[in-house]
Amino acid sequence: MDPLAFLAGSAAAAGVCAALPLYLRARRSERLAARLGAQLEVAQHAASHDPLTGLPNRRAFYQRGAELVADRALHPLVAVVLDVDGFKQINDVFGHSAGDEVLVTTARRLAAYADDPGTQRGLVARLGGDEFAGLLAVRQGSPQEQADRLAEVLAAPMRLAGQVVTVSVSVGLVPVEPGAHLADAVHRADAAMYRTKGARNRPHPAAQHLTILPQPHLVHAGLRIGKSSRPSDSRPSKAT
Repeated sequence: MDPLAFLAGSAAAAGVCAALPLYLRARRSERLAARLGAQLEVAQHAASHDPLTGLPNRRAFYQRGAELVADRALHPLVAVVLDVDGFKQINDVFGHSAGDEVLVTTARRLAAYADDPGTQRGLVARLGGDEFAGLLAVRQGSPQEQADRLAEVLAAPMRLAGQVVTVSVSVGLVPVEPGAHLADAVHRADAAMYRTKGARNRPHPAAQHLTILPQPHLVHAGLRIGKSSRPSDSRPSKAT
């Protein structure tokens, strides 16, 4: 064998042997970085989203919502606050798993409504308990017409424990001006929602928020809409 060729081959082999650990180390580093990146993404999502419904949580709603309010191209905007009427009664009648299903279904319908082209991909979130909030851009129709569309979405029947159920939801809806404070708009929407919820307790059959009929096992409750445009609205005490 040619000595020069032998030396060249030996040098090449030595180079490969020396480079292989570096290559393997680099590959391990890439995999570790990818795994850490995925874990960070999961942690960030968990910190900003409600674990039950998958919607943004209160903190994420106010952070992202402030950006939407500041974007004049998205106006006019409406702020919406809603909660499920008689939620404790739903838990008592059907169980807590069914109550969770009501929250998940409500969240899914809100998210679908926010993604409707007519609302320009608005923002919805679960604030806590059975209370939800939304910030929606009005592009088609008046705020009242948009409230009617939201009512239709939320009033669709759902099935719980083998029964067809419609759930009453009290809704407060207010306009949001460019440059307004989101917290103020949510406060006014919250006050409008509680006024609507207070009307539920009036002695009228329609005020019943959970009624079970013998056939065809339909649990029904009306959906009510509250509206306000006055920044001086105060929040009433929560109806029980």
